[in-house]
Amino acid sequence: MLGFYVVMFAGMAISGVVAIWLKRTYSKYSKQRSYSGMSGAQVARAILDRNGLNNVPVEPVAGQLTDHYDPRSKVVRLSEGNFRSDSIAAASVAAHEVGHAIQDASGYVPMKLRSGIVPIVNFSNQLFMPLLFGGFILGGFSGQGGLGQMLVLGAAVVFMAVFAFHVVTLPVEINASTRAYGQLTRYGFLSSTEAAGTKRVLSAAAMTYIAAALTSLLMVVYLLLAARQ
Repeated sequence: MLGFYVVMFAGMAISGVVAIWLKRTYSKYSKQRSYSGMSGAQVARAILDRNGLNNVPVEPVAGQLTDHYDPRSKVVRLSEGNFRSDSIAAASVAAHEVGHAIQDASGYVPMKLRSGIVPIVNFSNQLFMPLLFGGFILGGFSGQGGLGQMLVLGAAVVFMAVFAFHVVTLPVEINASTRAYGQLTRYGFLSSTEAAGTKRVLSAAAMTYIAAALTSLLMVVYLLLAARQ
């Protein structure tokens, strides 16, 4: 079971470093006003309208970096700071979330796939801890074989759904960022100089998804190896 805690610590360390990077990058560019003077809400609204998505509303949501696109309600929600701010960071985040709305409208396959496996992931999360601790109690991590190792193997199998979710999420997020950068530069919401800041903000955000995928992969590999002892 020591290996489990090592993997958990490694995952937390990776995620922590990436989170610090994202926070610092976002903080830096949230203090730099865009030359257009448009708020995140205005940028989102303008890009949506230019893409024929006039029926998709833009709403504020409480919290920091709680920005998201809700595919069920067809709503772009921006954290209160980004909703009102005219910073480079706010414009970048707003454009990214609109990128998801454009994906949804165009039937982007990875996004549909991600939405489709959400129920499986939720079910897997409910099973994971009972299987893991059941395997621990029954000696599944000590090479004793039997039911304990079967439970550990079961934990690895159900956690593969979580890993699959993170893998599918990568192209969805990277594509949304690519769309965001294209929209911001094509329509002149940011200057060429400011666009470099957008790249840094979106790259830092993308790394959080890469870190999550790497952490889940480490967990799957560890559990599979533990089950074979």
